[in-house]
Amino acid sequence: MRILLTVASRHQGTWEIGEVIARRLRDRGHEVDLRAPEDVTSVADYDAVVLGSAVYTAHWLPAARDVAERCVDGLRARPVWMFSSGLATQPANSANSPLEVAALRERIGARAHRSFRGRLDRSLLSFTERAIIAGGRAREGDHRDMAAVAAWADEIADALGTAPVHPPVASRRG
Repeated sequence: MRILLTVASRHQGTWEIGEVIARRLRDRGHEVDLRAPEDVTSVADYDAVVLGSAVYTAHWLPAARDVAERCVDGLRARPVWMFSSGLATQPANSANSPLEVAALRERIGARAHRSFRGRLDRSLLSFTERAIIAGGRAREGDHRDMAAVAAWADEIADALGTAPVHPPVASRRG
């Protein structure tokens, strides 16, 4: 299957999660295009989509939300998975639950959403980001569990192996 993996990342930590997902899906025989949301105008050429974003102040990055809005009809027409990556020191299920994820998941018909712990390197942050992090008492370091990321990608590959394929239609916009 041809899969679009689009990831919004501010400091490359979430992008690196996307690279692990892409590599694992390719290892399972899928063709994967890893692209920034700003570079996606349509999902019509893909059989499935994985959409991910870093989480800042409990929100997905605007680029990820924007691609979902631009391509809502196309996303609803194919299997979609979503993931978030955020505050490294909080439990993944609470810290990485952006306020709009449930509504977005429903709007695009995503099969699942998964939260992953992130990476915090204060030297990469702006003054405002450092101030927000200081208030949250977040611990610096790489708290990502790439084995869990790879296992999740395997779950997607397994689901795609059994899901009916809807070939893209050239005239379909999405």
